[in-house]
Amino acid sequence: MGGWLFLSIVMLLSSICSSQDTIIPGKSISANQTLISSNGTFGLGFFSPQNSTKFFLGIWYNTIPHTASIVWVANRESPLDSPGFFALRGDGNLVVLDGTGKVLIWSSNASVASSARNATTGFLMNNGNLVLRFGKGILWQSFDHPSDTLLPEMKVSLNKRSGQQRCLTSWAALDDPHPGKFTLGFDPKGLPGQAYIWKENAPYWRSGTFFGKETKTNFGISTENSYFLTYNFDANEDYLTYGVSVSVSPVKLRALLDPTGQIVMQQWLVHSRTWYAWWREPVHKCDFYAPCGPYGACDKNESLSSPCKCLTGFIPKFQKQWAQGDWAGGCVREKPLTCDTRSEGFSRFEGLKLPDHAVLLVNKRMSECESQCYQNCSCTAYAYLNETGENTARCLTWFGDLIDLVANHSLGKNIFIRVHRSNQAGKGHSDNSLKVSLVIVIASAIAGLIILTLGYFLGKKFLGREYGRDSIKNVSVGGGKNNIELPHFGLRSILVATNNFSEANKLGEGGFGPVYKGILTENQEVAIKRLSTKSGQGHQEFMNELKLISKLQHTNLVRLLGCCIEEEERLLMYEYMPNRSLDKFLFDPSGNSELDWNTRFRIIEGIAQGVLYIHKYSRLKIIHRDLKASNILLDGTMNPKISDFGMAKIFDTNQTEANTNRIVGTYGYMSPEYALYGHFSDKLDVFSFGVLLLEIVSGRKNAIFHHFDRSLTLAGWVWELWKEGRGVEVIDASIRETCQFHEALRCIHVGLLCVQQAAADRPTMSSVILMLQGTGASSLPPSNEPAFSTLENANVVGSSTRFSNNEITNSLLEAR
Repeated sequence: MGGWLFLSIVMLLSSICSSQDTIIPGKSISANQTLISSNGTFGLGFFSPQNSTKFFLGIWYNTIPHTASIVWVANRESPLDSPGFFALRGDGNLVVLDGTGKVLIWSSNASVASSARNATTGFLMNNGNLVLRFGKGILWQSFDHPSDTLLPEMKVSLNKRSGQQRCLTSWAALDDPHPGKFTLGFDPKGLPGQAYIWKENAPYWRSGTFFGKETKTNFGISTENSYFLTYNFDANEDYLTYGVSVSVSPVKLRALLDPTGQIVMQQWLVHSRTWYAWWREPVHKCDFYAPCGPYGACDKNESLSSPCKCLTGFIPKFQKQWAQGDWAGGCVREKPLTCDTRSEGFSRFEGLKLPDHAVLLVNKRMSECESQCYQNCSCTAYAYLNETGENTARCLTWFGDLIDLVANHSLGKNIFIRVHRSNQAGKGHSDNSLKVSLVIVIASAIAGLIILTLGYFLGKKFLGREYGRDSIKNVSVGGGKNNIELPHFGLRSILVATNNFSEANKLGEGGFGPVYKGILTENQEVAIKRLSTKSGQGHQEFMNELKLISKLQHTNLVRLLGCCIEEEERLLMYEYMPNRSLDKFLFDPSGNSELDWNTRFRIIEGIAQGVLYIHKYSRLKIIHRDLKASNILLDGTMNPKISDFGMAKIFDTNQTEANTNRIVGTYGYMSPEYALYGHFSDKLDVFSFGVLLLEIVSGRKNAIFHHFDRSLTLAGWVWELWKEGRGVEVIDASIRETCQFHEALRCIHVGLLCVQQAAADRPTMSSVILMLQGTGASSLPPSNEPAFSTLENANVVGSSTRFSNNEITNSLLEAR
């Protein structure tokens, strides 16, 4: 391949593309040759920066000198000592080769089917996007791999499903295209709608919070042109674009992340032949990240010598340093909070750039938003956003210090901050705790008199009323009131909701204990798990699940609404899942028919997204340790939600593995390194996901596979069929005639990759999601024989002293 490639290039050293904007197999460009877009706006070729002897392949505005208009660079990290060649390689990819034509410097690295490798083309589009095409399809594009420049029609984005990001990365210097210190993008772990600039991974600038499906910031600088930075989001993606509304003639634009860390919006002025910067940030002290520390608000309207002010009710933490202009220490409360709601209230602050690290709740009324924060004394602030034209109201809550506050900000909103009642500002928005307390006292006295005469009926109403007023308190066990951010429901209100735990309300029973359906006073349906005194799980698992799920928010994780720890009772309250758990459909012949292929594939993708979230993007890095069909709940539209975190373990941010002497989980879903040695990592969940994936495709339960000739497990049976080219036989017979074979076979292949013996051979969940979203199975790596696939290698587990001495649990809830 290398010799053929070199020979081809040597023969074509002087050849150019058959069309100015297109490169085809057998053609290349070298020094002093360019591709030019059909409208003449953009060019592509080799360039050398000023004061440099290195060469790079880049794209530039064609009518502007190269050194002043580079918008994209291919080989940023691998410069050439002399001009090389840009060509299509034998594998169908766009490549940069050195001057000899033998050494590969850069490649588009697209996955190209063997049948397409001699038929791909490179095309420079009129918008500056370099694309690799096969037919009408795009296999790769430079817009997905930005350098330091954002062009119109281009995106800085975060894909919420795959986690893939498109970020801008600055040049190392004005004459050095190597990646620099600064990056512009979205934080996967942060609040949607916030763009950041990071300096070597530390926040350097934050945009403030955009809300609305399309938020357009207008930087109008003339009567004829208005410039827009636009934030958009949908179910899959958050992204920024920018452009211009032009009434006269087209203009050349770029948004540049420069080597100093500034994002600069520019227009090329033809007459003066210079770039005009009509907006840039950060410039003012208030533009930088958290210049005034916690609870300090930066105000651009103040003098440059002292832009930082403490919020009302707060004072400088370090008075001497603050007076000298060192504001990094921020502010502290004048009067500390004591978690006594009678002495606390909320002050309203208007037009503030909302602080970083918000927790987002959707579809909450204003009163619910306030109540949720008020009832939890670790909640330091809340904001309620109901944008014009939006159907979704957003409740934002903050826990801990409030960071990066800016007064009079262009994206400023009203925020309500918890303070001591004596420190409430003039515009303070007081909580209604004192009023509520008085109402309760008076109402209770009146109700007592009425009950004496009317009895039962008004008594029942009083219980309903008490649920709304008295029953939600702060959780104050297992590490203190600041440890768990979750409402506590009184036992009496739960007895009312479940009709005193009646059998008619019972949904099922598992290792944890019974589960009941409950109906709250506003007709909200909930599921309530009651820890049984005979449960093998116990208080430790109860508290583990309570602490973990209270900190997690994802569409594919079950939502914990509250808890009850009162007398001897331990209860967890969840959102109600009308379709209960996946195993009820998957392994029940009467329910199996409701799972068509599209539904199964959507469930597979949803579970994968949920596992990726807890591994990589949640506030805590979590290993679930008990993924199985009975722990996957299905909502009313059959969307999956992962539940039962009682066995989960928290990892430190940089931790990748751990060991334990207490092996818990469910036989058949545990990886060999965990079952045998207590060693676990995120690859344990990957293994469990692989088993679950094979169950969903086949409709067969792993635990009952004992009747095959040599196979003990479902994975072993699938492996035997896969080796013989009979993968179609794995697919559930009820969907075999109607499913998408390429998707089903790809899922089987991914499942086998996930259940390989060696943890290092298994993919990460990020890779799993990318594999599931691919086309066909030919591009996936081959899989090795699964762990525990045969009676022989499974017997190793049975003979393991460590394994036999530990508790293997068919854990948690089997019925919902």
